[in-house]
Amino acid sequence: QVQLVESGGGLVQAGGSLRLSCAASGRDFINSNMGWFRQAPGKERGFVAASSWSGGTTYYTDSVKGRFTISRDSAKNGVTLQMNNLKPEDTAVYNCNWGPIARMRMIPSGSWGQGTQVTVSA
Repeated sequence: QVQLVESGGGLVQAGGSLRLSCAASGRDFINSNMGWFRQAPGKERGFVAASSWSGGTTYYTDSVKGRFTISRDSAKNGVTLQMNNLKPEDTAVYNCNWGPIARMRMIPSGSWGQGTQVTVSA
């Protein structure tokens, strides 16, 4: 059974940084695109960033471009998300997933893990 485990969230002041990690198990994701999504309170889950299976191509939603960096983590069979210059509007539960890329964003294909909470104070 495929399992995705996210970690690295926390409470940080605006302008601070966090590094999220996603560890996958149950199958090899070396040939899969992987990415991050987030869900803020009262809002639907939305796309944040994705990396092609090779790591050679990355995709970001406009609001995080220039601040977030996604990278593949072969050791954890997963993906990381370096988040810099965080803003209060980045506050959300962050989840990773895998799937195809369409219209410059990833379509999640797996079950959701518990996610990791990111809270940015003003």
